[in-house]
Amino acid sequence: MMDYGSEMVKAILDALEDGIYIINQDYILEFMNRAMVEEFGEGTGGKCYNVINEFEEVCPWCKAQQVFAGERLRWEHYVPVRDKTYELTEVPLRDGDRTALKLTICRDITLRKLREEKIRATQEDYRRLFENARSGLYVSSKEGRFLNANKALLDMLGYESKEEFLGIDIARDLYLDPEDRIKFMEMIEKDGYVIDYEVNFKRKDGTPIPVLLTSHVRYDQNGKVLGYEGIIVDETQRKQMEKKLRQAHDFLNKFIKNSPNAIMAADMKGNIFIWNRAAEEILGYKADEVIGRMNITKIYPEGMAKEVMKRMRSEEYGGVGKLRSYPMTYVRRDGEVVEGNLSAAIIYDTQGKETASVGIFVDLKERLEMERKLRDTQEQLLQSEKLAAMGRLTSQIAHELNNPLYGIMNTLELLKTEVSPQSKRRKILDMALSETVRLTELLRKMLSFSRPDEEKKGPVDINEVLDEILLLVRKQLQENGIRVSVSFGDELGQVYASKNQLRQVFLNMISNARDAMPNGGTLNIKTTANKDNIHIEISDTGVGIKEEHINKIFDAFFTTKDSVKDVGLGLSVCYGFIKEHGGDLRVASKEGEGSTFTITLPLYKEGVDPQS
Repeated sequence: MMDYGSEMVKAILDALEDGIYIINQDYILEFMNRAMVEEFGEGTGGKCYNVINEFEEVCPWCKAQQVFAGERLRWEHYVPVRDKTYELTEVPLRDGDRTALKLTICRDITLRKLREEKIRATQEDYRRLFENARSGLYVSSKEGRFLNANKALLDMLGYESKEEFLGIDIARDLYLDPEDRIKFMEMIEKDGYVIDYEVNFKRKDGTPIPVLLTSHVRYDQNGKVLGYEGIIVDETQRKQMEKKLRQAHDFLNKFIKNSPNAIMAADMKGNIFIWNRAAEEILGYKADEVIGRMNITKIYPEGMAKEVMKRMRSEEYGGVGKLRSYPMTYVRRDGEVVEGNLSAAIIYDTQGKETASVGIFVDLKERLEMERKLRDTQEQLLQSEKLAAMGRLTSQIAHELNNPLYGIMNTLELLKTEVSPQSKRRKILDMALSETVRLTELLRKMLSFSRPDEEKKGPVDINEVLDEILLLVRKQLQENGIRVSVSFGDELGQVYASKNQLRQVFLNMISNARDAMPNGGTLNIKTTANKDNIHIEISDTGVGIKEEHINKIFDAFFTTKDSVKDVGLGLSVCYGFIKEHGGDLRVASKEGEGSTFTITLPLYKEGVDPQS
């Protein structure tokens, strides 16, 4: 055992935190300081490889022979049984008799190695993140040069060489407007960072590229600004998407605004937030009067808004959430009724919750009016067909009756020659002949109805014809308790017509007025004229016409009278005559208050062909 000097030296070695041990050439531990004993246990006198590594023979990594040969070594060694790493400093020693020894300073560097490993891992993670990030990452100097940049930034700006990119002048070669670099520096140095600063860069080829900058300042240990680092995000795709969305939004707005149909939308509480120009025109409310100010229930007829929502939630009207072409009547702000069709739908959010409803109203006023006119035209055509059929029937009947009637008339004339004029039988024959003549005249009138063109026409004074008719019927009217009131217009002019047919029309209408006043009343006859037409009004204070009959009274064979003799030919014949003269016949009546018939005939003008 070698003498290592005084106790003082041993005390110094024991005071050290690093383990220190000495072995001889036989690998026997001749000295272990306190730290070494605490770490590995007291092993002085034992083999080093057994005490330290728990091996039965020399460790395969042992460097003792190199040290015994005079080398000084420093190396790191991991001890599996301790799961620790040590830094070993080994130096050769010689005792007094020149025996070779090895002194080893054993420092535990396990924690340091772990920290270094973490630092290396962090640095590697940072490097991978920096290089592989899809957004542009950079480090730059305050003077305007890039110190580092990742590949994503090079690709974004069109540079293939990193060296080339690090050599550009940021203000001049990167910013589309160099003034933006100055603004960026002012903002980032004021607050220490910028977030989503929107600016335009330019690629290597000069094409502009919109980007977002998120960066912070880099300081030295004295707080001096060294430069900046951060993230650069290419906004090209977002800008293009925003542009497309803006275009789509503008198109949708224009579509809604310029649609010829009323488009309206409301939230589930009924608050209106869409009201297009057509809705303004059709319903009479301005957009600024309803949007955010009026509930949709005020637009619908009472109770109809709930009914529409109920139908939209049903499967029966186009599927749940839809209402297809539902007839709807609105009342405009000015009180006018608007008819049309409503198509509506419920708007749902991503969770399927109802958020709003939208409706499109199609104003069918013109179409419905056209349909009504078409129905009127069809009814007129049907009426004309009825009149034509009646005319053909009348003509056939008249022709069939004419021959036997003339035979009867001839026979009666022959019989008269054989009977004395003073005979009572002669008077009977005259009476029979007179009735037969009256019957042939009636047939002649029926033929004139079936062939109205055969009636001779010419200028006719309406006041004169009416005056003649009233002269004939006034006494009869007075006997029925009917007072006649006449108001003839002065200098009416004339109409081009068949006087006989006009007489038949007026007689028929006056007769109808008399029958409508069985308990007496007043018959009013009035004539007026304007520059194109003459108007004749024949009104009574009689029983009036029921509402369900008002549109049928001009139909052939229609009658409300109980008598068998009234077959309903009167008004239809009158209507046919007036229409054939280019005029019109209208009626206005209220049950229990009387009726007014208005005849309109075109004014005859000399020098103008009335048939043109």
